[in-house]
Amino acid sequence: MGTTHKYRRGHVVVLGGARMVGAARLAARAAGRIGAGMTTLAVPASAWPVYAAGVLSTMVHPLPDHAVVHFLEDWAALLASPKWAAAVLGPGALAGLPEPAGATLRSLVLTALQAPGGRSLVLDADALTAFEASPQVLFDAIAQSTSPVVLTPHEGEFQRLFGAVDAGKLDGTREAARRSGAVVLHKGADTVIAAPDGRAAINAGAPAWLATAGAGDVLAGMIGGLLAQGVPDWEAACASAWVHGACAQAFGPGLLADDLPEQVPGVLQSLWTHSC
Repeated sequence: MGTTHKYRRGHVVVLGGARMVGAARLAARAAGRIGAGMTTLAVPASAWPVYAAGVLSTMVHPLPDHAVVHFLEDWAALLASPKWAAAVLGPGALAGLPEPAGATLRSLVLTALQAPGGRSLVLDADALTAFEASPQVLFDAIAQSTSPVVLTPHEGEFQRLFGAVDAGKLDGTREAARRSGAVVLHKGADTVIAAPDGRAAINAGAPAWLATAGAGDVLAGMIGGLLAQGVPDWEAACASAWVHGACAQAFGPGLLADDLPEQVPGVLQSLWTHSC
């Protein structure tokens, strides 16, 4: 076996909000379960005790939320560190950010896109909705960034960013990837993953019971965990979508999002066994 350490396996930073605290915790748990060497939750200081009491393997970094300017400054300082490899923004993020929450979240996303080192980003849920009135601002920032970016919208979030799809989901997702300059994972029973260069894949392995609150947060964390380990963006999105569905299949009906990360080791062990 080769030698390694936690930073070589990738450090994932997950932004959390002050009220919907489960979403970011699910994402961080999933990032760790799929192999990231280290995870940090960056959360409003007012919610720090809730997060810190509810996680064991994840570090919790408090962001001062008494003033927007200090919150943003501390976020920028955290991202200036060379130790992190990928960041996940969006799960449960809007609820409880310093007001105005939408503008704050847009600033957090743009700061992450400008962080040195070109490290990978996953933008999910609230991080997409925050740009619904100005999607081109996000697309322009992605174009000017050196960071690989994966966007993970469900149908509603997709339409808010890209408008209604007339050409069908496959072609519409390809066009969205071209417009945004990011890999787009368009969630659903037939999840479509498209890259700006035209590559696309369809993952149809998701059972009906995967339609449960928090499942998308887990998927975002899985993608972040693979990106942090050096997996390219399109491949990380495709692999995560497959593992996500396989975890749901392994658990069966009655699934909660909390159950998904705990299925990852078994799914990965099965892949390892069959590859040997």
